[in-house]
Amino acid sequence: MKAIGQLIAEAHHPDHPKNLSKEFQVYGIYLAEALQDIKHYSLYIKLAKEYPRAILEEALSYTKGYTSAKSRAKIFMWRLQELKKLKSLK
Repeated sequence: MKAIGQLIAEAHHPDHPKNLSKEFQVYGIYLAEALQDIKHYSLYIKLAKEYPRAILEEALSYTKGYTSAKSRAKIFMWRLQELKKLKSLK
């Protein structure tokens, strides 16, 4: 596992939040950059804090299959909602 400082240094965008001290914050940044939705860093940080990592990873891997989508973020949020419904039914 990498140190948080090393993960922050590897970030793609220079204008990402600088005061990251928790792992879920770094993962939220990773989600925003993977979905190409850097305007909404705080939304993805909140999702990383509140949702289980397995659900987020599954939604992200589903979303990465849509290479020609206009908005990967919308597909991600839709899939996250669908997975949440499936988990609540079980």
